[in-house]
Amino acid sequence: MSATIAVNWVWGVWYVTWLAAVVFSSRTKVQMGREGFGLHRMVASIGVALLFMPTAWAGPLGATLWPEPDAVKWALVALVVSGFGFCWWARLHLGRLWSGFVTLKEGHRIIDTGPYGLVRHPIYSGVMFAALMTALLKATPASLAGFALLAVGFSMTAKIEEGFLRSQLGPEAYDAYARRVPMLVPRIA
Repeated sequence: MSATIAVNWVWGVWYVTWLAAVVFSSRTKVQMGREGFGLHRMVASIGVALLFMPTAWAGPLGATLWPEPDAVKWALVALVVSGFGFCWWARLHLGRLWSGFVTLKEGHRIIDTGPYGLVRHPIYSGVMFAALMTALLKATPASLAGFALLAVGFSMTAKIEEGFLRSQLGPEAYDAYARRVPMLVPRIA
């Protein structure tokens, strides 16, 4: 199996297990309105499509920009796995407070421990990291553009989510958390 096929499998396994685990979340108390389904999701979705666009369909956008030795490709696959490991750590740490949409769950509170002590949106950070490593592995203009769009879409989603959480959990508490913990990229001491 090639590293490119392996990385596609890693994404597929992550996605299927991520969806299957939805049954373990608490009841929703408040769900954000229609703004939860807007431009940010479309931008991220186009990014995913470009990230996984078959090279045969991509034309010049599917041309490999640089050669990579197999050892580098497999190291990038391992880094994709680590990005999804970070996502799973965050999801397990949230437990029943996790949701696939921007919602307030029963008993919701600010979680600032574990991965949420490193970044406010570790799930988005992990997916973005996995997407960057995938784009570097594929090394095509389409995959790099896909990563960029996915990152923009997830950044937009994080900002929308923060506005919702700030209004639901209180600006004083949420702003204090935001001052202590960066949004998507951990601080380097």
